[in-house]
Amino acid sequence: MVHDPLGPLRPARTGEQVAHRLATAIALGEFTLGDRLPSERDLATLLQVSRESVRAALRLLAGSGLVETRRGRGGGAFVRAEWGEVSESAVRGALLDRWEEFEQLFDYRRLVEAMIARTAAERATGADRDAVRRALAGFDGAATPAEAREFDVALHQAVARATGNPRLVRLHERLLSEVSLGVSAEPYTWAIYEEARPHHHALADAITAGDGDAAARIAERHFAITEVAVRRLADRVGRPEPERPAL
Repeated sequence: MVHDPLGPLRPARTGEQVAHRLATAIALGEFTLGDRLPSERDLATLLQVSRESVRAALRLLAGSGLVETRRGRGGGAFVRAEWGEVSESAVRGALLDRWEEFEQLFDYRRLVEAMIARTAAERATGADRDAVRRALAGFDGAATPAEAREFDVALHQAVARATGNPRLVRLHERLLSEVSLGVSAEPYTWAIYEEARPHHHALADAITAGDGDAAARIAERHFAITEVAVRRLADRVGRPEPERPAL
């Protein structure tokens, strides 16, 4: 079994570790300028830490200028900047210290998501195909990257459910959580939206047509989008080149 590099955090320095994960998620574009972060309760559940650790993390991020906390109705922690003084050390701690495990995760995710897409195309019912098309229509009409992200999640959940196997649905959700550092939100900018859109249409067409081979090929390419974003961020802070065998 592949070890989960992004599982529950250890008690020591948990607030700092949560801050590193959130700062890296912001740097990746999982949360963009003006976005409200999940609530303290939701973050504690997602990251399997105490709310006290989440509060400590948010204080660190606010002190560095990455987020601001607003009180009252509609309040919460909001992204104020995409990169700050803590970002480089955060990315190093969240990504580079575990880079070999991320390489395994990227490979695992591409293989699994291709299998899920193939199975969905082979098993999808009329109701499943309708659910995929509804999510696709929502994605096409998204007004903001955050809204596009919501429909992206809905579309891929619809594809996973079309397999008819709840274990595959849970596996899809787990892989999303792992690659997004536990916060279950993939990077989403307008550039990523434009890159993902033709993939989504082609995937929906393949599932509607019952073409498992095409669905698998499309899914493997599509789920590399987040991988590329993570690699670019790691390169920004000096990801080491892979070792080459001696000649």
